[in-house]
Amino acid sequence: MSPAERVVDIVRQLMQETRPGSSHAVTLDTSFERDLALDSLARVELMLRVGKAFGLVLPAEAVAQADTPRELLRLLGQVLQEPAAMPAAALGMTPTAGIPERAQTLPEVLAWHAAQQPDRTHILLHGEQHAEQTIRYRDLHEAAQAIATGLAARGLLPRQTVALMLPTGRDYLASFFGVMLAGGIPVPIYPPARLAQITDHLQRHARILSNAEAVLIITVEEAKQVAVLLQAAVPSLGAIVTPREISAAPMPLRYRPQGGDIAFLQYTSGSTGDPKGVVLTHANLLANIRALGQASQVAADDVFVSWLPLYHDMGLIGAWFGSLYHGIPLVLMSPLAFLAQPALWLQTIARHRGSISGAPNFAYELCVRHVDDTALAALDLSSWRLAFNGAEPVSPATLESFAARFAPCGLRRAAITPVYGLAESSVGLAFPPVGRGPWIDVIESTPFAREARAVPSSATAADTLSIASCGRALPGHEIRIVDDIGVEIPERRIGRLEFRGPSATAGYYRNPQATAGLLRNGWLDSGDHAYLVQGEVFITGRVKDLIKRGGRNLYPYDLEQAAGNLPGIRKGCVAVFASADPATGSERLVIMAETREHNEPVQVELRRRLNQTAIDVIGMPADDVVLVPPHTVLKTSSGKIRRLACRQAYESGSIRQHAVAPWLQAARLMATGARAHMTLILRRTGAWVYGAYAWVVFGILALSCGGLIALLQRPAQGRRIAHRAAQLLLRLTFVPLAADGLERLPQRPHVLVVNHASYLDAILLIALLPPGPGYTFAAKREFADQRWMRALLTGMGAIFIERFDVMRSTEEVDAMAAALDRGDNLLVFPEGTLSREAGLKPFHAGAFAAAARAAAPVVVAGLRGVRSALRDGTWMPRRVPIEFELGQVFAPPGAGWSAALQLSNAARAAMAALAGEFAAPAPVLSRH
Repeated sequence: MSPAERVVDIVRQLMQETRPGSSHAVTLDTSFERDLALDSLARVELMLRVGKAFGLVLPAEAVAQADTPRELLRLLGQVLQEPAAMPAAALGMTPTAGIPERAQTLPEVLAWHAAQQPDRTHILLHGEQHAEQTIRYRDLHEAAQAIATGLAARGLLPRQTVALMLPTGRDYLASFFGVMLAGGIPVPIYPPARLAQITDHLQRHARILSNAEAVLIITVEEAKQVAVLLQAAVPSLGAIVTPREISAAPMPLRYRPQGGDIAFLQYTSGSTGDPKGVVLTHANLLANIRALGQASQVAADDVFVSWLPLYHDMGLIGAWFGSLYHGIPLVLMSPLAFLAQPALWLQTIARHRGSISGAPNFAYELCVRHVDDTALAALDLSSWRLAFNGAEPVSPATLESFAARFAPCGLRRAAITPVYGLAESSVGLAFPPVGRGPWIDVIESTPFAREARAVPSSATAADTLSIASCGRALPGHEIRIVDDIGVEIPERRIGRLEFRGPSATAGYYRNPQATAGLLRNGWLDSGDHAYLVQGEVFITGRVKDLIKRGGRNLYPYDLEQAAGNLPGIRKGCVAVFASADPATGSERLVIMAETREHNEPVQVELRRRLNQTAIDVIGMPADDVVLVPPHTVLKTSSGKIRRLACRQAYESGSIRQHAVAPWLQAARLMATGARAHMTLILRRTGAWVYGAYAWVVFGILALSCGGLIALLQRPAQGRRIAHRAAQLLLRLTFVPLAADGLERLPQRPHVLVVNHASYLDAILLIALLPPGPGYTFAAKREFADQRWMRALLTGMGAIFIERFDVMRSTEEVDAMAAALDRGDNLLVFPEGTLSREAGLKPFHAGAFAAAARAAAPVVVAGLRGVRSALRDGTWMPRRVPIEFELGQVFAPPGAGWSAALQLSNAARAAMAALAGEFAAPAPVLSRH
């Protein structure tokens, strides 16, 4: 039998197992996705069988890329041989310098390790051809600084969001920390999948990016064409870049994140509806990492091995950030590498003497089925002390089968560790005692379904359920179980799990409605049903997935699995949910199942069998059975059924009853791309037209009114002309300007200090502030050397201030004090200059010294939005909302230098809040 015939035969065998009775012919050009409707796990199964049949290891990308037997054959020509054993010395297990116990942010954690142990291995990156690349703390810190410098140069502002759409690798690691170092907020999202899923992929990412108001996407070169579609749908998105494009020579960065700052946004998978961005601060993350470290008893000689995706909290926080904080090496694999060869995960643990590793339940099940006896004989898993099982429902059967299968390899049953967590608690919430092994609670199914009670089963009972304990709440955290009205209930009663603690989020990003539903009197609603026994938590299912029918509480998992095993129904493509009956107001049980059958008699028989399956599994038939074509049942990126989204589609009547032809899918994709490009063109054209119009209006007013001011040289009249001209400019350019507190301006001479972020600042203040008696501007002396600017500014009574020459600046403090003494008000930008980088710069003290000498109050104000309207280094104004707010008034505490310093420090702290920008730490205050 030729290789082509062998591959086709393997495909046919898989089809007979997963789709008994399927009549679809399999050829070399049969599409796994379109023709055979193989889901992601079925494709993984196929790749593993082909690899085993040929005695070869398929490339990791085969799982995602190969869509026909012919493409699979081509990849067989690029196979990887079994990886050669690598010595554990590759990790460089040098003595650790400790852990950064006082660090308040993740960048501080990385900086601490880079300073204390720069050459110690942080990550051993398992890449293509099984090559392993060492990344030291120094390497990651320097690469992140280069990315941060490039982002700052592009104008990234603190607290702006940046989406990361990158695969596992050095670029992802550097980009994530680069965004944080630059003051931005990373938003990890999963890279695009196959073409068949591209429309839903883009729609869901557009919702995420719109909610996050992402200003950049950092992605791979190959994904930029896909990402352009996102840019058209997200108004805030300014650019789509690769790590190579933004990397620059590292320079000192002024921004320093604080513990209360948002570290990143973790968007939920969307399995029960539209994704929500969980706000996680540095304080939340470090509290969770420290609590997990205490619960799992992390030691300096531990080694973490992970293939988990870095866009998911378990891989990102649990594996990467946890290893980073505790200073233990992380062996990091690609998720595709694991899916292509599950044994590789266990071989990597054995090779590097990994002691900590974890995965969702399906990964352990995959290893049980696909690690053959030959690979088993070569495995030594005796070093593995913590095998986490979390992120999806934990199957007691999988726990037991994995422990039994790999016991001959030295795996101790005590290492099997079911855990519980959720993004709203950073990542972890409950953890069992280390070294105990799984605790399986066997309960009676009838009290569970009818009375919401977990009654221990007798040894002879036949109708039982097995549920695994996920342990107790992490140190410093609390868990409780409440009923439907929020009253805490006793142990072994099933209710809603609520929690609180330092790892808990403050809510969802820009989603007050969802946040309100999350918080309950200081506790957070997990969205899960559970019960407690001896203080340990047993998860029974999602609240939103619960179906109440005939006085029973039903969960959809078992019925979906049984329905998927029926011939003619696509396995893993069944959604079971409850839908309100508009006639009675009660809930209907609905089964939505994918099939390729179009013949009506066949569909009638399928509906009958699905109803019989429902009776067998849950004791009652469904109220409605909906048969739909492939790719109709909605799923998350990780393959979970999006039941709420399916219910919404069912209730809105938007379910597709017929499969869309491939040519029509391609045409729709092309049309979507064309519309996206047109949207971008129109948006950019509109921005250019507005900018050009604004400059024309400004030029006309500047030449006419500015020329008159320069010619008259009468400050009182000049200020009135400028005031009217500035107001007219703002009206004609439709600038949304709001002012708060102008009525609180003192009626006696004072110094008004305002942040300086744009060349628009002076125009805005001239328009806002009353022209009489008006304000004397303190302008930098460089303007005095420009003839036209000097005439304009002196025509409005400005004082020119020397910022660098100490002797001359002392004379100008006298001039400012004299102006205050004669009854003038002073308007000062104490930063002295502006730049495109956000943040309050160090203050010059001259205005404060003058205020102290003249015993004049200092009034603090802030401008918000001006940096976005016209950033330094750009000449294209944008129409954005601008706000002016008047803040505190400070009376000088004395007349000397000490009083000026006190005034300056107080004003700077007050201005940072008013301006919406951070104040750079430890400012060096100039004496002039």
